[in-house]
Amino acid sequence: MSSFIVEGGNRLTGEVEISGAKNAVLPILAGTALSSGENSIHQVPKLRDVRVMKEVLESLGAEVSQEDDVITVNSRLIDSCEIAEALMRKMRATVFLMGPLLARFNQVRISQPGGCSIGPRPIDLHIKGLKALGAKFTEGHGYLEVKADKLVGADIHLDFPSVGATENIMMAATKAKGTTVLRNAAKEPEIIDLQNFLNCMGAEIRGAGTDMIKIKGVEKLQSINYTVIPDRIETGTFMVAAAITNGEVLLQNVIPEHIEPVIAKLIEAGVEIKYDQDQIKVTGVPKVKAVDVKTLPYPGFPTDMQPQFMALLSVAEGTSVITETIFENRFKHADELRRMGADIKIESRSAIIEGIDNLSGTVVEASDLRAGAALVLAGLVAENKTEIKDIYHIDRGYEDLEEKIDRLGGQISRVKEEPNE
Repeated sequence: MSSFIVEGGNRLTGEVEISGAKNAVLPILAGTALSSGENSIHQVPKLRDVRVMKEVLESLGAEVSQEDDVITVNSRLIDSCEIAEALMRKMRATVFLMGPLLARFNQVRISQPGGCSIGPRPIDLHIKGLKALGAKFTEGHGYLEVKADKLVGADIHLDFPSVGATENIMMAATKAKGTTVLRNAAKEPEIIDLQNFLNCMGAEIRGAGTDMIKIKGVEKLQSINYTVIPDRIETGTFMVAAAITNGEVLLQNVIPEHIEPVIAKLIEAGVEIKYDQDQIKVTGVPKVKAVDVKTLPYPGFPTDMQPQFMALLSVAEGTSVITETIFENRFKHADELRRMGADIKIESRSAIIEGIDNLSGTVVEASDLRAGAALVLAGLVAENKTEIKDIYHIDRGYEDLEEKIDRLGGQISRVKEEPNE
């Protein structure tokens, strides 16, 4: 295992290039299994989760190659519809292959997915949608067997606008007979990116970004080259990094519209932000002001930015309240921030944060991906050194995080604790 050692007290300045979106590229890579051709995906971040998705595709028989930030997937030789339990446990996003494999081969066998422990994230909405298309599920020995004589378009209403369920149903319906109408769909930018990718392949989908998506089934899909969108959560994380260090950072390769709630809250906290089509400039202040934050499905404030904001508000002037409405266990990072001196009280789904003058460096553990990012941000302003353990969580979602921070003037290094990680 490895750790990050962060030396606090340095103001971040300069430019940073934002990588491709983790939450866009994973379903898109899964979607390559819909075709029997070769698809090249550009601006792919070098992440642990991406490596796992490559392993899964290769285990199914696909030929996968990578050069720099381009991954090429030849799905012609896929000859298996079973995803190994070990791979499913490594990453929750492997569940995205359920829809494409079902659409192409009329069957798939998976175990329950893994991922971060931030609260229950059952796949019941995925199952509900696929059943409506004609799939039949059998459960036994920890596996789900899914089969369909034929997928047929249906009118589906999601009880909650689940991103994963929306994407899985979209991909399955791409080859279903007739038209599928998906209501109360998730609206995230990654949904739009998946629609664009599938439509480039020859699918007929419209409505992504709204709460109703219509998918007209097609028989064949073609091979394409496609570039994924920038990562809005990495964008938000570096915006907070500039704010928490009273820095001045220009973020390149961004889509400001995707991160508007974060921009609004940072401006409310007193941070200066200027942006145009593909860049954002963040200029910090010596002391940010307290703000209240409530996480909501897109286009509300993203739950994936809640931990980073908790770190920022720990050193704000005044009292802030964060209300988490998406995941019930997403306050585990509060305990680690308290170890650094933060004044945080948890009451049900709300965190009350009394800003303090300084955090103190100590040894902390990343409980999940975004919690790990929050601890890095806290370490950047803490007195003395902060050691962050279990950073494999962070590697799931941030490409070259320490290199990017280092180039901005921060002091962060990776220390390997064991030779064979």
